Amino acid sequence: MTKDTTALGRTLSEQLNPGMENALSEKYGHLVPELAEGVVDFAYGRQYGRDGLSLRDRYLATIAALTALGGQTAPQLRVNISGGLKAGLTQKEIADVIWQMSLYGGFPAAINALNTAIEVFENDPST
Repeated sequence: MTKDTTALGRTLSEQLNPGMENALSEKYGHLVPELAEGVVDFAYGRQYGRDGLSLRDRYLATIAALTALGGQTAPQLRVNISGGLKAGLTQKEIADVIWQMSLYGGFPAAINALNTAIEVFENDPST
């Protein structure tokens, strides 16, 4: 039986980033009509929804990778820090993984990511 990754992706994306598919469709749909559904299917349905790692661990890895990639990833980092909090990560765990990336992405990348995290933490209703 084939897993319906689009349906799984929609469930996860709405749980973790409500309205994301519609926002992507509205912003990019006129240029790339399949972008929103593709992100939902691949990123959430096929990646975040697969077996092997817990959702919180996947977010930890994602936050680490986006941090190491540097400041140009701030918008995606914002979304994934918020999702990580919803998946059970603590602010301390997020800050620690960001700081760990200072070894691999450099101090500027880690400091920029910490600044992004602080913005998310300040706007997070659960804190």
